[in-house]
Amino acid sequence: MSHTAHIPSHRKPRQSASKTALRAGVAGGVLSTIAVAGAAGPAQAEPVTQTIEMPTITAGLSTTVAASAQATQAVALDLETQAYEDAAAADAAKTAKKAKAEAVRKAEAEKKAEAAAKAKAKAEAAERASRTAERTTLSASSKSSGSSGSSATSASSYSSNATGSAASVVAFAQAQVGDAYVSGGTGPNSWDCSGLVQAAFRTVGVDLPRVSQSQSTAGTQVSLSNLQPGDILYWGGAGSAYHVGIYVGGGQFVGAQNSSTGVVQKSLDYDPPSGAVRVL
Repeated sequence: MSHTAHIPSHRKPRQSASKTALRAGVAGGVLSTIAVAGAAGPAQAEPVTQTIEMPTITAGLSTTVAASAQATQAVALDLETQAYEDAAAADAAKTAKKAKAEAVRKAEAEKKAEAAAKAKAKAEAAERASRTAERTTLSASSKSSGSSGSSATSASSYSSNATGSAASVVAFAQAQVGDAYVSGGTGPNSWDCSGLVQAAFRTVGVDLPRVSQSQSTAGTQVSLSNLQPGDILYWGGAGSAYHVGIYVGGGQFVGAQNSSTGVVQKSLDYDPPSGAVRVL
């Protein structure tokens, strides 16, 4: 017996041909893949791209976003409307303030005008009262004087020899003798002094101022020693006269004197005038 007969063999049992062929094929495929990858080299490696999937907005979230947009739009509309309302209110307040200021200004102007009118009326009333008192005093004095009474009697019977427009003025004035004296009277049956003079000259187309102050400067100043029928006589200063009458000639005049005497024709001695103006 051989010495090796009892030594176990270290050889592996042969595999079947089919298994060997399978393993060879797999190994070849792997080696081919490695060979191709090696030939491409590291420079040919493509970058790795990571794709992140975003969450999908659900239908409920879309509805919420839409509602929020509508609410935002509504708030913007409300703010715009409020802005318009505030601007309109500001304009209205400004207009009201301006109207109020204008009303106050007009009221103050009317108040001042009313006060001025009252003051003027009061001054004129005082002037008339003073003039009436003076005429009354003069009338009483003339009645107590015999010579004055004779002059008055002769005066009432005097007829002027004036001609033309002056004759018409004189005739109108004499026709009113005996009418009542009324402060502010302009006829036809009651007069104050300037109302009578104005009406007499109006008969010949001459429009005189209404008050005695203005009538005393309405014509050319003439001397009392050079009077002509139709001249306007005045008492007081020129431009500040308190009484007027009409010279009718013969040293006489016609005037609405006072409430006691009414319209009279008197001698200049009855109440000597301060001056005279000639209009005709």
